[in-house]
Amino acid sequence: MRKDVELKMINGTTQLAGILGWPAAHSRSPLIHNYWIRKHGVDAAYVPLPVAPADFAGAVRSLPKLGFAGANVTVPHKQAAFLLADTRDALSERLGVVNTLVFAKDGSIEGRNTDVYGFLENLRVGAPGIDFAAGDAIVLGAGGAARAVVAGLLEAGSKKVRLLNRTESRAVAIAKDFADSRIVVGNWDRRETALGGAGLLINATSLGMEGAAPLELSLDALPKTAVVHDLVYAPLETGLLRAAREKGCASVDGLGMLLHQAVPAFNAWFGVYPDVTEDLRSMAIDDLARIP
Repeated sequence: MRKDVELKMINGTTQLAGILGWPAAHSRSPLIHNYWIRKHGVDAAYVPLPVAPADFAGAVRSLPKLGFAGANVTVPHKQAAFLLADTRDALSERLGVVNTLVFAKDGSIEGRNTDVYGFLENLRVGAPGIDFAAGDAIVLGAGGAARAVVAGLLEAGSKKVRLLNRTESRAVAIAKDFADSRIVVGNWDRRETALGGAGLLINATSLGMEGAAPLELSLDALPKTAVVHDLVYAPLETGLLRAAREKGCASVDGLGMLLHQAVPAFNAWFGVYPDVTEDLRSMAIDDLARIP
């Protein structure tokens, strides 16, 4: 047996958690949580849980009976998890989606959303001293990620959030749901003009992701003082972030959001508040290079 292979013994006291998705094999969550389990010496294991949408409710209800402390939820189950949860935190109620489930000893299920925490913490670490109130925040996209971004920006004190999406009606729906006068829906075709005077630009679309169409956006009108954040993390440096770096803007990649959103979930299940370290980030980057 190789000496550098660390054996993890699973026994009757081992706590379990996992990632619910369809598929689930692509998720980096097992790498993240099992790293923290080893680092903090927690008697636990985190596993992928591929569950078809038709089986979701029955599978989740069985997990507390099987010794699971909780689970993360990824596509396509986030809305189903919201509907299934017996109780939900205020943020989940506002967003209408759940990405973290916490199981009580009586089998009841609490739904939480940690995406906003991950988004804000990643920006604060990646762009130290960021002032959310300095200039407009431009958000590209109107999906679930964009909803979390908008909620985070409003919480952090942004004075105006300009929301632009290829299908404008979806952006209008978000603005209506939040009912906050700071949200202004813009025209996608005039997105480059909207960059003038912006303090923060966020790509919450899949444009620029490996295998997806590129994000066509000139940054000529964007001030050099602006921070550019791309939620895409494969590739790690997207075309948008490369353009931002060449312009001299501070740029923040999307990997940190994935890492930071896992922190409160781990704490809820195992009672340990872990750190997002450079070692963990390096492991995640290596894994991205190995398995796109």
